[in-house]
Amino acid sequence: MSHTAVATPTRSTTSGTGVNFTRILKSEWIKLVTVPSTVIMLSITVIVMIGLAALFAWQTTVLLDLQGDPEMAAQMQGAPDATSITNTIPGSGLIFGQLLIASLGVVLIASEWGTGMIRSTMVAVPKRIPALLAKQAVFAVVAFVVGAGSALVSYLIAQPILSPSELEFGLGDEGVLMHIINTGSVLALMAIIAMSIGTLLRNTAGGVVTAIGLLLILPILVATLLAGIADWIPDAARFLPSSAGEQMVAITIADGALNQWQGALVLGGWALVLLVVSLVVTKRRDV
Repeated sequence: MSHTAVATPTRSTTSGTGVNFTRILKSEWIKLVTVPSTVIMLSITVIVMIGLAALFAWQTTVLLDLQGDPEMAAQMQGAPDATSITNTIPGSGLIFGQLLIASLGVVLIASEWGTGMIRSTMVAVPKRIPALLAKQAVFAVVAFVVGAGSALVSYLIAQPILSPSELEFGLGDEGVLMHIINTGSVLALMAIIAMSIGTLLRNTAGGVVTAIGLLLILPILVATLLAGIADWIPDAARFLPSSAGEQMVAITIADGALNQWQGALVLGGWALVLLVVSLVVTKRRDV
């Protein structure tokens, strides 16, 4: 009499075959670093920020020389004291850096809608929100590294330029290290704001114009054309994203201005509100 052995079904021990947030993060990282134009744009941002900081350092030494001449000093009344602005040299390229990062953030997300690639992404991640959060997280981290790294390299490059004029300063000086870290934090929050705008508009040109208008043109309009209309407008201008970002990297706080933490709360609030709105809208719209 023979017996046929029947194999007992066993539960598969293979794990990790589904979609999880770690794998979504990895896929978004691969997307980001394998597109040559993105890497070139990030490299340009680093070069521009470091170059502007080196130029500002050289300009500061020239300003110090001019202020040492009594005749020139008399003609330059109102100019900032050269010794009081050296500590802000590492982050002096932040204004242009945030414009480049904002433009890139819009392009990265809006181009997916423009090319139809977002449909493939949403098929792979049907819940949508994890996919968008992964895109935001990866680009925000990259923006932080670009900002803080550029500021640190700028600090190192500025020291030999400032040394002949005895203007060099240390990382341990009051506010310098936080200034460098917050240069990266501002770029990370700007990246979230820009990607949220791109997600809402789904149009590259419209998103870039809106982001630059919010960060660059609106503050100029408020300061030059709208400030005289009502007394509350200059006070309200402190809560614009670019103004809050400036206060995050400030070392000396003027009377009545936001301090570093208040600036971080304001800019973080802008980023959080736009992020939540973009997630809700994407969840409800067709792709």
